Amino acid sequence: MGDWRLAVDIGGTFTDVVLLDADSGRVVVEKTLSTPSDLLVGFRRGVEGALSKAGIRPSDVHAPIVHATTVITNTLIEGKTAPTAFVTTAGFADVLLIRDEHRYDMYDLQIEFPDPPVPRDHTFEVDERTSADGRVVREPSEEELDRLSAAISEAGPEAVAICLLHSYANPQNERRLRDGLQERLGLPICISSDLAPQMREYPRAVTTVCNAATMPLIGPYLAALESWLRDEGFGGALMMMLSNGGVVSSQVAASAPIRVVESGPAAGALAGAWYAHRLGEERLLCFDMGGTTAKSCLVESAEPAMTMEFEVARVYRFKKGSGLPVTVPSVDLVEIGAGGGSLARVDDLGLLKVGPESAGADPGPACYGQGGTGAAVTDGDLVLGYLDPDYFLGGEMPLASDAAVEALAKPAGDIGASISDTAAGIYEVVNQNMAAAARMHAVERGIDLRGVPILAFGGAGPVHACGVAELLDSSRVIFPTRASVLSAFGTLVSPVRIDLARTLVRELGTVEADERDVLLREMCDEGRQVLADAGVPADEVRFRFGIDARYRGQAHELTIWVGEGDRWPATNEETMRLYTDEYARVYGLSIPDVPVEVVTWRVAAWAPPPALELPPLPPVGGDNEAKARRPVRFERRGDPVETPVYDRAALRSGMTIDGPAMIQERETTVVLRPGWHAEVASDGSVVATREVTT
Repeated sequence: MGDWRLAVDIGGTFTDVVLLDADSGRVVVEKTLSTPSDLLVGFRRGVEGALSKAGIRPSDVHAPIVHATTVITNTLIEGKTAPTAFVTTAGFADVLLIRDEHRYDMYDLQIEFPDPPVPRDHTFEVDERTSADGRVVREPSEEELDRLSAAISEAGPEAVAICLLHSYANPQNERRLRDGLQERLGLPICISSDLAPQMREYPRAVTTVCNAATMPLIGPYLAALESWLRDEGFGGALMMMLSNGGVVSSQVAASAPIRVVESGPAAGALAGAWYAHRLGEERLLCFDMGGTTAKSCLVESAEPAMTMEFEVARVYRFKKGSGLPVTVPSVDLVEIGAGGGSLARVDDLGLLKVGPESAGADPGPACYGQGGTGAAVTDGDLVLGYLDPDYFLGGEMPLASDAAVEALAKPAGDIGASISDTAAGIYEVVNQNMAAAARMHAVERGIDLRGVPILAFGGAGPVHACGVAELLDSSRVIFPTRASVLSAFGTLVSPVRIDLARTLVRELGTVEADERDVLLREMCDEGRQVLADAGVPADEVRFRFGIDARYRGQAHELTIWVGEGDRWPATNEETMRLYTDEYARVYGLSIPDVPVEVVTWRVAAWAPPPALELPPLPPVGGDNEAKARRPVRFERRGDPVETPVYDRAALRSGMTIDGPAMIQERETTVVLRPGWHAEVASDGSVVATREVTT
């Protein structure tokens, strides 16, 4: 029968499905266009296609079904959230408009900020107050609840977000409001003390509102999906990928959809960490280029970097502070609008630009033949010869070369260049955009990417990876097997995990163990329950402890992880040493004789990921010749080069290939540029290297 496991990743352009038999190591993949108007349609089509290829029935899948999706991200970016009411303490109704008073560009006189996720006329004040030390000064009365519920009902929202002053210190008033409004209104209600019990009013309010505004959208979708899975006879429970690289039950995800906002990219980063461990790479840059966006994330010591706050819906993608801050643990990555569907245009200065606008799945690039007319990156790649028009998705979705040429004619005319030179220009520009984003992301973290190997995946990642590597001064690119659906594969090697945090401001030297341990015990109990809901036995739950700390008088904190165990694992002196070492690593110095202040305490509850081994590739032997040749253009104003095309399924361990070459598979194509040399590893990965001259 086999131990079949199923994973699905819904992206902006394609839906990726992976079926894995853990007993034999057999992997079956399916890739189909996403259906933004009804995600379930694409999900069903992809899963049914994968089951058909594997020759199995839904009842053969007994393991949990893991799902990642961009629906939350896209909903927030496009402003298509459900109508939501925001309830806050009297006198603080403008918190979403005032923001944190920070100008991300001091010299921009026309500075823009994202629109608040809830308009001012859907913001309601309540007469209550909790002090900063957690003392309840005034409870909301029954009369106040009656008045508030009547006002909210008249506004007609589909969800309610509650964020009261200092509720992180004492959630009593928020819980009273939640219970009272739930009884009177019967709507989905989210309170900040459950979701993000941390100080700083604006990011806590934004996180709560964004979560509430997406609950009415993700809840019905997950309910319909679970109903379909049950009706079809699948034996495994539905699990959702979180932004922190862990998976939880669909019920937990439905109550906190903001935790799912970066689930797809996080899955890709976890796959990168899995490969880094297998390949023995101490440091690896994950480069994931799909149909709509490109993502990059640094993996060190087989773990992706993490951040405790990130931004969504940025007005300017490269300007930190121009988006909505969300206080949810997430894999630390950079994401830009540079994918196969990204559209090229010529700006007012006559310069060629690419993205962030995308053709998406509908209508898609012009060459898809679905009505798209703009010149997309995929159109340019097709004209350059990187893609085989008769073998896109294995020939199931042939590409229209004539439509691609027609779409490129407009930007070509605007810049006065030939069609082929314009296509090469699009390739160069989008590569520059992705390299610049990765470089800036690394510099902000004090990291030099020069020489760091790149793991390339996503549908368009292998097409562009060597070009991006040359711009980043990297001489090694790894193309894993089934690179196009690697994010979906990543969900299968992800642990069940939940990250929890609570604010309790104390100087490190004066922390009382009893007070700290009570707080940590409450978080451990909550984490243990979340993992139990996901089917994890109590004896498999692990805990990791950390803090957000700062020198006294500073405004921002550093997150450090102190250790693992069943209880707080370090003395104050050991914690101080960890903090000063990390501060010196980030800033180049430490500040002696200044007390360290802990602001937030963190607990990560997790269980080890499922063990997974894939069979090795057979050694080289027999016919390793190219299956075809075609003209490919690698340089602007350069002549086409007659280039060998290899079938990736026919590659064997130890085989070597000199560039230029195309290595073609059903879902993507490895473009091995001139000057690159590739060798096939025992696990099937294609490892490309090049000589770097100084």
